[in-house]
Amino acid sequence: MNMAATECLLQMFEEHHELEDYQSGVPRWCTGCGDNAILTAVQRLCRNEDLRPEKTVFVSGIGCSSRFPHYMKTYGFHGIHGRALPIAEGVKMARPDLTVFVNTGDGDCCSIGAAHWIHAIRYNMNITVMLHDNQIYGLTKMQASPTSPIGTKSNTTPKGSYLDALNPLTVTLGVQNVSFVAQAVDWIPESLYDILSAAYHHKGLSFVRIVQRCPEWLPKIHDPAMHDPNRILLLNHERGLKLSPTLAKVYKNQLTHDPLNIDRAREIASSTDPIPVGILYHNPDVPCYEDTRHSGQLRTTELIEKGLNKEFDKVTVWPQDAEPRAA
Repeated sequence: MNMAATECLLQMFEEHHELEDYQSGVPRWCTGCGDNAILTAVQRLCRNEDLRPEKTVFVSGIGCSSRFPHYMKTYGFHGIHGRALPIAEGVKMARPDLTVFVNTGDGDCCSIGAAHWIHAIRYNMNITVMLHDNQIYGLTKMQASPTSPIGTKSNTTPKGSYLDALNPLTVTLGVQNVSFVAQAVDWIPESLYDILSAAYHHKGLSFVRIVQRCPEWLPKIHDPAMHDPNRILLLNHERGLKLSPTLAKVYKNQLTHDPLNIDRAREIASSTDPIPVGILYHNPDVPCYEDTRHSGQLRTTELIEKGLNKEFDKVTVWPQDAEPRAA
Protein backbone atom coordinates (compact mmCIF):
# COMPACT_ATOMS: atom_id res chain seq x y z
CA MET A 1 0.00 0.00 0.00
CA ASN A 2 1.50 3.36 -0.93
CA MET A 3 1.64 6.48 1.24
CA ALA A 4 -1.36 8.19 -0.35
CA ALA A 5 -3.64 5.18 0.19
CA THR A 6 -2.54 4.88 3.81
CA GLU A 7 -3.31 8.54 4.41
CA CYS A 8 -6.78 8.11 2.93
CA LEU A 9 -7.55 5.27 5.34
CA LEU A 10 -6.27 7.23 8.36
CA GLN A 11 -8.35 10.29 7.48
CA MET A 12 -11.64 8.50 6.82
CA PHE A 13 -12.87 9.46 10.27
CA GLU A 14 -12.27 12.22 12.78
CA GLU A 15 -10.47 11.08 15.89
CA HIS A 16 -10.02 13.14 19.03
CA HIS A 17 -7.26 12.19 21.47
CA GLU A 18 -7.37 12.52 25.24
CA LEU A 19 -4.36 13.18 27.47
CA GLU A 20 -4.16 9.48 28.33
CA ASP A 21 -3.65 8.64 24.66
CA TYR A 22 -0.15 10.10 24.89
CA GLN A 23 0.86 8.58 28.24
CA SER A 24 3.04 5.50 28.22
CA GLY A 25 4.43 3.95 31.37
CA VAL A 26 5.28 5.51 34.71
CA PRO A 27 8.17 8.01 34.56
CA ARG A 28 11.21 6.94 36.56
CA TRP A 29 12.55 10.43 37.12
CA CYS A 30 13.18 11.60 40.66
CA THR A 31 10.40 13.34 42.56
CA GLY A 32 10.76 17.05 41.89
CA CYS A 33 12.76 16.57 38.68
CA GLY A 34 11.93 19.19 36.06
CA ASP A 35 11.56 16.48 33.43
CA ASN A 36 8.17 15.63 34.93
CA ALA A 37 6.90 19.16 34.30
CA ILE A 38 8.22 19.11 30.73
CA LEU A 39 6.52 15.77 30.05
CA THR A 40 3.20 17.12 31.34
CA ALA A 41 3.47 20.24 29.17
CA VAL A 42 4.30 18.22 26.05
CA GLN A 43 1.44 15.77 26.61
CA ARG A 44 -0.93 18.70 27.02
CA LEU A 45 0.40 20.18 23.79
CA CYS A 46 -0.14 16.93 21.91
CA ARG A 47 -3.71 16.69 23.23
CA ASN A 48 -4.60 20.32 22.55
CA GLU A 49 -3.15 20.17 19.02
CA ASP A 50 -4.76 16.74 18.57
CA LEU A 51 -1.53 15.32 17.19
CA ARG A 52 -1.99 11.85 15.79
CA PRO A 53 0.28 9.46 17.73
CA GLU A 54 1.09 7.48 14.59
CA LYS A 55 2.29 10.71 12.93
CA THR A 56 4.36 11.99 15.86
CA VAL A 57 7.96 11.08 16.69
CA PHE A 58 10.11 11.83 19.75
CA VAL A 59 13.88 11.41 19.36
CA SER A 60 16.43 11.52 22.14
CA GLY A 61 20.06 10.75 22.91
CA ILE A 62 21.38 9.63 26.30
CA GLY A 63 20.70 11.12 29.72
CA CYS A 64 17.85 11.60 32.18
CA SER A 65 15.93 13.74 29.70
CA SER A 66 16.47 11.20 26.95
CA ARG A 67 14.10 8.70 28.56
CA PHE A 68 11.37 10.98 27.24
CA PRO A 69 10.31 8.81 24.25
CA HIS A 70 9.61 5.91 26.63
CA TYR A 71 6.85 7.93 28.30
CA MET A 72 5.10 9.08 25.13
CA LYS A 73 2.63 6.77 23.41
CA THR A 74 3.86 7.84 19.98
CA TYR A 75 6.72 6.72 17.79
CA GLY A 76 10.10 7.21 19.43
CA PHE A 77 13.80 6.68 18.84
CA HIS A 78 16.17 6.47 21.82
CA GLY A 79 19.51 7.10 20.12
CA ILE A 80 23.10 7.13 21.31
CA HIS A 81 24.88 9.88 23.19
CA GLY A 82 24.85 13.21 21.37
CA ARG A 83 23.21 11.90 18.20
CA ALA A 84 19.56 12.82 18.70
CA LEU A 85 19.62 15.67 16.19
CA PRO A 86 21.04 13.82 13.14
CA ILE A 87 18.59 10.98 13.80
CA ALA A 88 15.70 13.45 13.92
CA GLU A 89 16.92 15.14 10.75
CA GLY A 90 17.01 11.78 8.98
CA VAL A 91 13.44 11.08 10.06
CA LYS A 92 12.31 14.49 8.82
CA MET A 93 14.05 14.12 5.47
CA ALA A 94 12.50 10.72 4.84
CA ARG A 95 9.07 11.63 6.24
CA PRO A 96 8.50 15.40 6.25
CA ASP A 97 4.83 14.72 6.98
CA LEU A 98 5.69 13.60 10.52
CA THR A 99 5.79 15.90 13.54
CA VAL A 100 9.27 15.53 15.04
CA PHE A 101 10.37 16.51 18.55
CA VAL A 102 13.84 16.19 20.06
CA ASN A 103 14.57 15.86 23.78
CA THR A 104 18.20 16.35 24.71
CA GLY A 105 20.19 17.28 27.80
CA ASP A 106 22.94 19.81 28.43
CA GLY A 107 25.61 17.11 28.20
CA ASP A 108 23.97 15.26 25.33
CA CYS A 109 23.53 18.41 23.23
CA CYS A 110 26.22 20.85 24.33
CA SER A 111 29.13 18.46 24.86
CA ILE A 112 29.36 15.29 22.77
CA GLY A 113 26.58 16.47 20.45
CA ALA A 114 27.80 20.05 20.02
CA ALA A 115 28.75 19.73 16.35
CA HIS A 116 25.35 18.23 15.48
CA TRP A 117 23.64 20.99 17.47
CA ILE A 118 25.41 23.75 15.53
CA HIS A 119 24.69 22.26 12.12
CA ALA A 120 21.08 21.41 12.97
CA ILE A 121 20.50 25.11 13.64
CA ARG A 122 22.12 25.98 10.32
CA TYR A 123 19.99 23.45 8.41
CA ASN A 124 16.80 24.78 10.04
CA MET A 125 14.65 21.70 9.53
CA ASN A 126 11.08 21.77 10.84
CA ILE A 127 11.82 20.16 14.22
CA THR A 128 11.04 21.21 17.80
CA VAL A 129 14.14 20.83 20.01
CA MET A 130 13.86 20.87 23.79
CA LEU A 131 17.13 21.26 25.68
CA HIS A 132 16.54 19.98 29.23
CA ASP A 133 19.25 21.96 31.04
CA ASN A 134 19.79 20.90 34.66
CA GLN A 135 23.45 22.05 34.53
CA ILE A 136 24.83 18.68 35.62
CA TYR A 137 25.26 15.12 34.35
CA GLY A 138 22.44 13.43 36.26
CA LEU A 139 22.16 9.93 34.84
CA THR A 140 25.86 9.20 35.36
CA LYS A 141 25.78 10.58 38.90
CA MET A 142 27.00 14.16 39.10
CA GLN A 143 29.74 15.19 36.73
CA ALA A 144 30.14 18.80 35.61
CA SER A 145 28.45 19.56 32.27
CA PRO A 146 29.23 22.40 29.82
CA THR A 147 26.46 24.50 31.40
CA SER A 148 27.55 23.96 35.04
CA PRO A 149 28.19 27.35 36.71
CA ILE A 150 31.77 28.19 37.57
CA GLY A 151 32.66 26.78 40.99
CA THR A 152 30.28 23.81 40.73
CA LYS A 153 31.62 20.94 42.83
CA SER A 154 31.08 17.58 41.21
CA ASN A 155 32.70 14.18 40.87
CA THR A 156 34.87 15.50 38.04
CA THR A 157 35.44 18.94 39.59
CA PRO A 158 35.74 18.25 43.35
CA LYS A 159 37.36 21.66 43.94
CA GLY A 160 34.82 23.44 41.77
CA SER A 161 34.61 23.89 38.00
CA TYR A 162 37.13 26.36 36.58
CA LEU A 163 35.35 27.52 33.43
CA ASP A 164 32.43 29.86 32.94
CA ALA A 165 29.29 28.03 31.91
CA LEU A 166 28.46 27.74 28.22
CA ASN A 167 25.32 29.71 27.38
CA PRO A 168 23.15 27.64 24.98
CA LEU A 169 21.06 30.69 24.04
CA THR A 170 23.90 32.95 22.93
CA VAL A 171 25.57 30.07 21.09
CA THR A 172 22.39 29.26 19.19
CA LEU A 173 21.74 32.92 18.39
CA GLY A 174 25.21 33.14 16.85
CA VAL A 175 24.65 30.44 14.22
CA GLN A 176 23.66 31.24 10.65
CA ASN A 177 20.02 30.46 9.73
CA VAL A 178 18.79 30.44 13.32
CA SER A 179 15.03 30.96 13.23
CA PHE A 180 13.50 30.39 16.69
CA VAL A 181 15.09 30.62 20.15
CA ALA A 182 13.22 30.66 23.46
CA GLN A 183 13.82 29.97 27.13
CA ALA A 184 11.51 28.49 29.74
CA VAL A 185 11.81 27.32 33.34
CA ASP A 186 10.13 24.16 34.54
CA TRP A 187 8.53 25.72 37.63
CA ILE A 188 6.31 28.15 35.68
CA PRO A 189 4.01 25.67 33.89
CA GLU A 190 1.89 28.30 32.12
CA SER A 191 4.81 29.94 30.34
CA LEU A 192 6.46 26.56 29.70
CA TYR A 193 3.37 25.40 27.84
CA ASP A 194 2.95 28.67 25.92
CA ILE A 195 6.59 28.63 24.79
CA LEU A 196 6.43 25.00 23.66
CA SER A 197 3.19 25.74 21.81
CA ALA A 198 4.80 28.67 19.98
CA ALA A 199 7.82 26.48 19.16
CA TYR A 200 5.58 23.76 17.74
CA HIS A 201 3.75 26.23 15.49
CA HIS A 202 6.99 27.70 14.11
CA LYS A 203 8.03 26.23 10.76
CA GLY A 204 11.74 25.64 11.15
CA LEU A 205 14.03 24.48 13.92
CA SER A 206 12.62 25.69 17.21
CA PHE A 207 15.25 25.68 19.96
CA VAL A 208 13.82 25.87 23.47
CA ARG A 209 16.19 25.83 26.40
CA ILE A 210 14.36 24.72 29.53
CA VAL A 211 16.07 25.56 32.80
CA GLN A 212 15.14 22.60 34.98
CA ARG A 213 15.63 21.40 38.52
CA CYS A 214 17.74 18.40 39.52
CA PRO A 215 16.65 17.54 43.08
CA GLU A 216 19.26 14.80 43.43
CA TRP A 217 22.54 16.50 42.50
CA LEU A 218 21.86 20.27 42.47
CA PRO A 219 18.84 20.56 44.76
CA LYS A 220 19.12 24.24 45.70
CA ILE A 221 20.70 25.92 42.68
CA HIS A 222 17.41 27.42 41.43
CA ASP A 223 15.88 28.23 44.84
CA PRO A 224 16.59 32.00 44.59
CA ALA A 225 14.74 32.30 41.26
CA MET A 226 11.90 30.04 42.42
CA HIS A 227 11.27 31.97 45.63
CA ASP A 228 11.77 35.49 44.28
CA PRO A 229 9.60 36.36 41.23
CA ASN A 230 11.75 39.43 40.55
CA ARG A 231 14.59 37.13 39.51
CA ILE A 232 12.53 36.09 36.49
CA LEU A 233 12.29 38.43 33.49
CA LEU A 234 9.15 37.69 31.46
CA LEU A 235 9.35 38.66 27.80
CA ASN A 236 6.19 39.77 26.01
CA HIS A 237 5.33 41.22 22.61
CA GLU A 238 2.51 41.10 20.08
CA ARG A 239 4.79 38.94 17.90
CA GLY A 240 5.86 36.87 20.90
CA LEU A 241 3.92 35.81 23.97
CA LYS A 242 1.05 37.65 25.60
CA LEU A 243 1.04 37.28 29.37
CA SER A 244 -2.10 36.24 31.18
CA PRO A 245 -3.31 38.58 33.95
CA THR A 246 -2.54 35.94 36.58
CA LEU A 247 1.03 35.44 35.43
CA ALA A 248 1.61 39.16 35.00
CA LYS A 249 0.39 39.79 38.54
CA VAL A 250 2.89 37.36 40.08
CA TYR A 251 5.86 38.08 37.83
CA LYS A 252 5.98 41.86 37.61
CA ASN A 253 9.51 42.02 36.20
CA GLN A 254 8.58 42.21 32.50
CA LEU A 255 10.12 43.39 29.27
CA THR A 256 8.46 44.14 25.94
CA HIS A 257 10.86 42.56 23.45
CA ASP A 258 10.40 42.29 19.69
CA PRO A 259 11.56 38.75 18.79
CA LEU A 260 12.62 39.95 15.32
CA ASN A 261 15.45 41.94 16.91
CA ILE A 262 18.33 39.46 17.03
CA ASP A 263 20.86 41.95 18.44
CA ARG A 264 18.61 42.70 21.40
CA ALA A 265 17.88 38.99 21.74
CA ARG A 266 21.59 38.30 22.16
CA GLU A 267 21.83 40.95 24.87
CA ILE A 268 18.87 39.50 26.77
CA ALA A 269 20.18 35.95 26.37
CA SER A 270 23.40 36.95 28.15
CA SER A 271 21.50 37.58 31.39
CA THR A 272 21.47 34.86 34.03
CA ASP A 273 20.00 36.97 36.85
CA PRO A 274 17.22 37.73 36.23
CA ILE A 275 16.49 34.68 34.08
CA PRO A 276 14.78 35.73 30.81
CA VAL A 277 11.70 33.63 30.06
CA GLY A 278 9.92 33.86 26.73
CA ILE A 279 10.66 34.04 23.01
CA LEU A 280 14.00 35.72 22.35
CA TYR A 281 14.11 35.38 18.58
CA HIS A 282 11.64 34.35 15.90
CA ASN A 283 12.19 34.71 12.17
CA PRO A 284 9.61 32.74 10.15
CA ASP A 285 11.24 33.63 6.82
CA VAL A 286 14.31 31.37 7.14
CA PRO A 287 13.88 28.50 4.62
CA CYS A 288 13.68 24.91 5.85
CA TYR A 289 16.33 22.54 4.52
CA GLU A 290 13.86 19.76 3.73
CA ASP A 291 11.90 22.15 1.49
CA THR A 292 14.96 23.19 -0.48
CA ARG A 293 15.93 19.54 -0.97
CA HIS A 294 12.40 18.38 -1.89
CA SER A 295 12.53 15.63 0.72
CA GLY A 296 10.02 12.86 1.21
CA GLN A 297 9.61 11.77 -2.39
CA LEU A 298 7.88 8.41 -2.54
CA ARG A 299 10.35 5.54 -2.77
CA THR A 300 9.29 2.04 -3.75
CA THR A 301 10.27 -1.04 -1.76
CA GLU A 302 12.45 -2.17 -4.67
CA LEU A 303 14.32 1.14 -4.76
CA ILE A 304 14.95 1.06 -1.00
CA GLU A 305 16.18 -2.56 -1.17
CA LYS A 306 18.51 -1.75 -4.06
CA GLY A 307 19.98 1.19 -2.16
CA LEU A 308 20.53 -0.86 0.99
CA ASN A 309 22.18 -3.71 -0.91
CA LYS A 310 24.48 -1.24 -2.65
CA GLU A 311 25.69 0.05 0.70
CA PHE A 312 25.96 -3.43 2.27
CA ASP A 313 28.01 -4.66 -0.67
CA LYS A 314 30.67 -2.08 0.09
CA VAL A 315 31.58 -3.92 3.30
CA THR A 316 30.60 -7.49 2.40
CA VAL A 317 33.37 -10.11 2.45
CA TRP A 318 32.43 -12.51 -0.33
CA PRO A 319 33.52 -16.21 -0.30
CA GLN A 320 36.28 -16.94 -2.78
CA ASP A 321 34.00 -18.98 -5.02
CA ALA A 322 31.10 -16.52 -4.96
CA GLU A 323 30.45 -13.75 -7.41
CA PRO A 324 29.60 -10.31 -6.06
CA ARG A 325 25.97 -9.28 -6.47
CA ALA A 326 25.20 -7.70 -9.82
CA ALA A 327 24.60 -3.97 -9.64
